Amino acid sequence: MVFNIQSHEKEILNTVAKAANKINVPAYVVGGYVRDRLLARPTKDIDIVCVGDGIRLAQAVASLLLPRPRVTVYSRFGTAMLKHDDIELEFVGARKESYRADSRKPDVENGTLEDDQLRRDFTINALAVSLNDADFGTLVDPFRGMEHLEFKIIKTPTEPGRTFSDDPLRMMRAIRFSTQLDFTIEKNTLEGIAKYRNRIHIVSKERITSELNKIILADQPSRGFKLLFETGLLDIIFPEMTALYGVDIKNGVGHKDNFYHTLQVLDSLSSKSKNLWLRWAAIMHDIAKPPTKRFHHKDGWTFHGHETLGAAMVSRIFKRMRLPLDHKMKFVQKMVQLHLRPISLTKEEITDSAVRRLLFDAGDDIESLMLLAQADITSKNEKKVRRYLSNYKILKQRLSEVEDSDRLRNWQPPVSGIDIMETFGITPSREVGTIKNAIREAILDGKLNNDFKPAYQFMLEIGKGLGLEVVRVLEVSIVEEKAKGNV
Repeated sequence: MVFNIQSHEKEILNTVAKAANKINVPAYVVGGYVRDRLLARPTKDIDIVCVGDGIRLAQAVASLLLPRPRVTVYSRFGTAMLKHDDIELEFVGARKESYRADSRKPDVENGTLEDDQLRRDFTINALAVSLNDADFGTLVDPFRGMEHLEFKIIKTPTEPGRTFSDDPLRMMRAIRFSTQLDFTIEKNTLEGIAKYRNRIHIVSKERITSELNKIILADQPSRGFKLLFETGLLDIIFPEMTALYGVDIKNGVGHKDNFYHTLQVLDSLSSKSKNLWLRWAAIMHDIAKPPTKRFHHKDGWTFHGHETLGAAMVSRIFKRMRLPLDHKMKFVQKMVQLHLRPISLTKEEITDSAVRRLLFDAGDDIESLMLLAQADITSKNEKKVRRYLSNYKILKQRLSEVEDSDRLRNWQPPVSGIDIMETFGITPSREVGTIKNAIREAILDGKLNNDFKPAYQFMLEIGKGLGLEVVRVLEVSIVEEKAKGNV
């Protein structure tokens, strides 16, 4: 079969072929680039294997390109990389590998092209295309990779135990490719993942999480999570999620399976947002249901406080999984903490006060929270779902109306702590906090307009009730400018 290479890429590969001929080494393009080109998927990375010195070939290629690119050499791994236009090329000499039981780092020796293909993870990633004059563009496929591409199959080129024992991260990669490409993992390969799952312990948390994030970013991430669960990998890398699985029944009363509910929420959200951290919030939104689960004879199964405990669990899980401990984590915590609020408002009469508080607490993340809340509306009772979705639309409209009139997003009370201290001649104290809280609550409850003048007058009344004396009244001109938002 002749490999169809796009014109601008063919120009680069012709240059590689010219350089390989010049230094007399057979060269091939191999791996993901070949797979993705055959699947008509876009790709910007090209891996080149030569039967010889890959670093020397990279330098020879660079000498033929204008402007001449910088060659980055990784001597420890025997590889080199260069970037030309928007395409990244990586070069390596053909090799065969052997592994020790306690390490992912292989012992490497020079090998043939087939040795190099055999060491790769899956047959669809072991395809090679010749860059040699005699058969330029010809596919080299010793392990039926083309057949597996056609029938959408993930299979190891050698016995699965050897492939996964050598490099256990390949188990995660198998599930990731299956999820991204909508391929089926071949029976023996899938059984190999389950059998050798404990080998994942020797892989760094960072590498595992990198693959997990790629699964989460797939169009239908539930596919990957089901495979992780079925093979036992999920219980090793994310036990809090497997704890969601199952239904307890007491006195004939059961609850929903929170594992499959979470996957349903994740898929629903993923159809509307590609935000990785919002998808993580979907995964985590019910993460604390197992430890908060209680049975009451009147109320049945309850999960009181799971949103608060879940928000606290986020930081622990992020730290263990080497996820970022920054604003991204705080965003996920915020979503988990607030995820019940919009849903609770769809079950009752929606008051302006409740809408104001939701806007105040969610701030700029209100749209993300509403997406999560909508995805969380799941039930086998279609009538119930329709009612919630109808109320959800009403809530969105009310949020828009209140936001327009009250300007509460990322809002701070119009009277500041400095205003309070200057007016009453006091230093930072409990009284300052008490007055600020009273003003905030009055505005959120709709008892006070969100403007400086009425808020300042209310401040004077609260201060008087606390026994504070006015030592300075702010000048009217300043008050008016504050009312206009100019001070």
